[in-house]
Amino acid sequence: MKKIFGITLGGIHQKILTFCMVIMLIIILILGLAAYFQSAILTNVVERTRIEQQEAITNVSEETMYSVTEAALTKTNALQAYIADDMFADLKDDVMTLQKLAVGLFEHMDSFEPNPFYLPDPANEGKLTAQVLYEEGVDYKNSRSLGVAAHMTDTMAALIEITGNMNTFYFGFSDGTLICVDKHSANKFDENGKQISFLVRDRPWYKNAVEAGDLYFTGVLSDSYTGELCITCSAPVYAKGKLIGVIGADLFLGAVSDYVNASIMSGGFICILNEKGQVIFAPDNNGIFTVDTFDKAEDVRLSENTELAEFVNKAMSGSTGMCTVCANDKLYYMTGSPIPTVGWSAISVVAKDLTTQSTEYLLSEYERINAEASDSFKKDSVSTIGAMIILLMCIIIVILGGVVHFAGRIVKPIEEMTNNIIESSRTGKLFEMRDIYRTKDEIEVLAESFDDLSKKTKQYIIDITEITKEKERIGTELELARKIQAGMLPYIYPAFPDRKEFDIYATMTPAKEVGGDFYDFFLLDNDHLGMVMADVSGKGVPAALFMMMSKILINNYAVQGLSPGKSLEMTNDTICRHNEDEMFVTVWFGILEISTGKITAANAGHECPIIRRANGDFEVLNDKHGFVIGAMSGLKYKEYEIQLEVGGTLFLYTDGVPEATRADEELFGQERMIEALNKNKECGPRELLPKIKEEIDAFVGDADPFDDLTMLAVKLLQ
Repeated sequence: MKKIFGITLGGIHQKILTFCMVIMLIIILILGLAAYFQSAILTNVVERTRIEQQEAITNVSEETMYSVTEAALTKTNALQAYIADDMFADLKDDVMTLQKLAVGLFEHMDSFEPNPFYLPDPANEGKLTAQVLYEEGVDYKNSRSLGVAAHMTDTMAALIEITGNMNTFYFGFSDGTLICVDKHSANKFDENGKQISFLVRDRPWYKNAVEAGDLYFTGVLSDSYTGELCITCSAPVYAKGKLIGVIGADLFLGAVSDYVNASIMSGGFICILNEKGQVIFAPDNNGIFTVDTFDKAEDVRLSENTELAEFVNKAMSGSTGMCTVCANDKLYYMTGSPIPTVGWSAISVVAKDLTTQSTEYLLSEYERINAEASDSFKKDSVSTIGAMIILLMCIIIVILGGVVHFAGRIVKPIEEMTNNIIESSRTGKLFEMRDIYRTKDEIEVLAESFDDLSKKTKQYIIDITEITKEKERIGTELELARKIQAGMLPYIYPAFPDRKEFDIYATMTPAKEVGGDFYDFFLLDNDHLGMVMADVSGKGVPAALFMMMSKILINNYAVQGLSPGKSLEMTNDTICRHNEDEMFVTVWFGILEISTGKITAANAGHECPIIRRANGDFEVLNDKHGFVIGAMSGLKYKEYEIQLEVGGTLFLYTDGVPEATRADEELFGQERMIEALNKNKECGPRELLPKIKEEIDAFVGDADPFDDLTMLAVKLLQ
């Protein structure tokens, strides 16, 4: 045997050195395999979690959107049908009123003198005027009916003025004359200035009313003089068993046609069918219904699409609720409501794929975030493995140095230690300290090191695996919630760059990764701005999801034309039906009438708003409070009005502003908040809110955020 650098080749030194090197390689291999399998297990867990979260997002989003769509579509359609039916019912009532008046006049026509009557005069164009028309060859001067009916013209004019929906009232007589009240005098003359004759007794409203012997509604007709679409209600007038004539009224449908055509801009559309199942109003290029002339129009109840035909049959006889109908290889949500006065039906339609866009967006965002997190995890894993290799190499070097230096003193303990290590490598049992290793020198230290290292290494792997898995899950969930929450709130300013009448700005600073506060603002029409400030109970992802549902519900009910109080009432009822976790939200919702500055608002347990009059100071407005949203169903919310003057500002906030707390637990308070507002009262909303935030930050100092800070300010400029 030879010695080289103090190592006996072929002796115990070489054997110990060789043995230690082999053992270290085995340990590295075992640790590497353990790390590999742990990583594979963690990867499988993450993948299963990702799939489960995708399914949960899809189910919750689809259920929520279906519920919201069903409530909105059904109620909106019923309201539209009710409004249309009310309009036709008014027309019917007015005609019946005039019929009774006419019967009374003609029954007693001998007891009073006839009133004067006049031919049309172009100078009266635009004025509500009574005018006489007649058929060609008829001498209107010989008509006794005109003088009697002239007593009714003031009543006709009054009805036109009161109802606002009627365009023309007229009374056609069996002698070929007619007296009407309207604002269209000029179009009753030809290009030569000669009065145009009018076929009184050949018009559908006259002939069909006489034939029916009762009240009669025409289909959609073109007005004789204006050419506009209208529907006519007429009724025959009999006196002493003799037909006097037919009295009627025109209801122009231009506004209905425009409204139906415009409805397709909102993602769905509305159509109206007559009593024969024919489509009389529908937007162009809607993909399902086609409008045609009466003689060519299809009875949709007889359509080859049996699903569509069955739905239309239900809609003609009663309210349908929301149904899913396939048309042209595409799924639609449809709901129908009858218009009983005329036997028509109103149908609202929205493509099903429009309601799933939010789900697809959430899933795409989730996939993107998950991919980023996965890349980050891989990079961290590589770094961790590198650190472990370096650590093991250092340990090997130390051990080898000890073996070379103290080989003579550790032969016997090393033999036992070698057997112990071989046993550990064979059985997987942890290296354990024995009495033979307690040599009161480096051998004992080495044995204790192996013992401690073995335990710590195993525990380290377990701890690293659990910590990494938990960190990945929490990080992915919170980042997803933060991005979804931020994307749901208005964040582009100026929000309405083409509106110079007002300026609006809002901010939200969550105390944690995701907050429970939210704000919203949106134009309901050209003259009404909706504003929402709310605070959801709790924090984290559940609060963020609850916030998203609350915001969507309030917005949807508001755009339907509901008042603030009614919007909160409907939102509360909807949330209570699906609030198994008993969460709640405080809400202040107001609608600003931009042209007048009047704000109609309702408060569901939220902080009082703060208002600044023009050239004045900010002051708290102690408004009427209702109960929080989500606590119990069936609640009503009282509305009140605020007058925002030109130059005035409305400031809304959540309780995180006055309850901001510094290290000594003193609150920022309402007084400091008012003082900060008045210190910057001349600022516009975009400058005001950052200054208030600076005041709060200066007060709080280094203390951790206590709650979310959410603020909104709107200033009326002109």
